[in-house]
Amino acid sequence: MTRNRTYPHTGEERAAERDRAVLVGIDRGSAEWPVEESLAELERLAHTAGAVVVSRLTQRLDRPNPRTFIGSGKADEVGTLAAHHDANVVIFDDDLTPSQQANLEGLLPHVKVIDRTQLILDIFALHAVSREGKLQVELAQLEYLLPRLRGMWGHLERERLGGGRGARFGAGESQLEVDRRLARRRIAELKRELKHVASERDLQRKRRARSGVFRVALVGYTNAGKSTLLNALTNADVLAYDMLFATLDSTTRRVELPEGREATITDTVGFINKLPHGLVEAFKSTLDEVAEADLLLQVTDAGSPQREAQMQAVREVLHEIGAHTRPAVVVFNKSDTLDAATRSMLQKRYPDALFCSARDAVGIETIVQRIADEAARGSVTMTLLVPYTRGDVVRLAHERAQILSERHTGSGTQLVLRVPPKLERRFLEFAVETTPDED
Repeated sequence: MTRNRTYPHTGEERAAERDRAVLVGIDRGSAEWPVEESLAELERLAHTAGAVVVSRLTQRLDRPNPRTFIGSGKADEVGTLAAHHDANVVIFDDDLTPSQQANLEGLLPHVKVIDRTQLILDIFALHAVSREGKLQVELAQLEYLLPRLRGMWGHLERERLGGGRGARFGAGESQLEVDRRLARRRIAELKRELKHVASERDLQRKRRARSGVFRVALVGYTNAGKSTLLNALTNADVLAYDMLFATLDSTTRRVELPEGREATITDTVGFINKLPHGLVEAFKSTLDEVAEADLLLQVTDAGSPQREAQMQAVREVLHEIGAHTRPAVVVFNKSDTLDAATRSMLQKRYPDALFCSARDAVGIETIVQRIADEAARGSVTMTLLVPYTRGDVVRLAHERAQILSERHTGSGTQLVLRVPPKLERRFLEFAVETTPDED
């Protein structure tokens, strides 16, 4: 968790000691996301950011207080609780408006006040590795910060002008405008850089599409085990920690399907309840991998008590990025944590779902076979006669199609194969109607 943030180097300066945090949430009486479950997730987020949670506090409200999110009396209670536990940060479980945050900072002057979005942004800043990931996080941070700039460096302006009385500008006003201008300029630069990176990524996607490779994307709630599943499916060594948002950058690996065909599997950033819209926008080019995939594997932590709510949160993000119409298969990971009754209930509710334990490599072959079945859906059967000088065509057939038979003739290699529709044109030149006689 960042402290004493220095603009514009958001997320770079971190205290050596761990922050001590008080969590605050409002209880709206939701059965889908009870406040205690939501705060438990917030605590995991705080832990991921390097903080230790010393206390929690909730208030029953139908809707947030427009001025201070919680009531002013409850805010005083938060201040007392923070002082008692020597806490230096208070984390709210929902987004605070800029005015709510300013009012709370006035009521709680001795602690730092942040909301769930800022906490998630801090975690993303910690975990971004690639150039694109770092650009995306910085953009989201600055767009979050811009409406919250409130003359943080006013003391510098007062020193420059020799005090507020008689000065042309109000205290900090000139510096505030400078800060806003710097932020807007940097936002524009980041968007240009990301547009360039996105165009490169788009070219890569188009090349994969032209190649006819069947593309699978792993989607799911953060910490559902997507990276572990990717490793199990592809024998890869992608980072897989028991931590929220352990990986941010999309990772693509190849998997060999039955009959020797290949597919690609892409692991993307995990979703979460109340995922900030700005993050979805910032990670748009990365999430396009999901929107353009041929098949989505929706990975779900089978043993989570919030299983259904997490699945709904994933569906909402898929809808937001336009990927809700893609073919999808639900994969219940960590199924070894299920008792027989719960597993039976899930099998009845989701009859087409798959069950696995990626950590123990249980159920992996079934998932690979389902991918192969989906890749073969709509395939056409073709007979080819390929000259011996075109070994590239034979190699493409082995990699991208299902070989039903293969034999060598005097005229070339005869192949009978099932071809995905988007690859049919690549083989039409060598298609024959009848089986040639061998010499």
